[in-house]
Amino acid sequence: MGSVDSVTVIFFVGLVVAVILHEISHGVVALWLGDDTAKRAGRLTLNPVPHIDPLGSLILPAIGAFTGAPILGWAKPVPVNPALLRNGRRDMLLVSLAGPATNLTLAAVAAATARTAYATVTFDGGTYGSLPLIVLAPFLFAMVNLFLGLFNLVPIPPLDGSAILERMLPASAIGTWYRFRPYGMLVLFVLVFSTGIVTTAFDPVVNRLYEFTFGA
Repeated sequence: MGSVDSVTVIFFVGLVVAVILHEISHGVVALWLGDDTAKRAGRLTLNPVPHIDPLGSLILPAIGAFTGAPILGWAKPVPVNPALLRNGRRDMLLVSLAGPATNLTLAAVAAATARTAYATVTFDGGTYGSLPLIVLAPFLFAMVNLFLGLFNLVPIPPLDGSAILERMLPASAIGTWYRFRPYGMLVLFVLVFSTGIVTTAFDPVVNRLYEFTFGA
């Protein structure tokens, strides 16, 4: 049976795996579209070492997972050269969307796996932390990927959603946008750690995941 400690460990490991797969997907799609920069940099590998950013992949996720603080995590960005893409502006949008699409796909598969596994076990009730590992692991992985996929669609740099917004802006607004981009990470830190708006926004989504998995 799962325990509080196992929940923390599984969540942390799942988060690291999810952010790494997120970045690999950017490089894979860029390669499909003509840019082999990520491949030449050794970033199209499942070996986690080349992808790990000490702060974003280990320190901040660990602090969040083990203290209950909001979790913000990332891997080293995969290098992409728009000049090598066949259609730079359009293809960069596809490369940017690859990360969230991967996370949301993984979330759907993991949630379906958890739902199927839950139907096969006997559970006497309690918190989800007391679920059998066969249910708990895919459920937490689904939660991690669901959060990452949706969060990365927020249109604030350097999140992938900012690429969508940037391509929708009129030419007259591009200069202002470029001046704002360097402060995007600061804005994200304020939103995540100071306002509580991220948790409030994602609570209904997490509730739907509970309902789908456990039939609540």
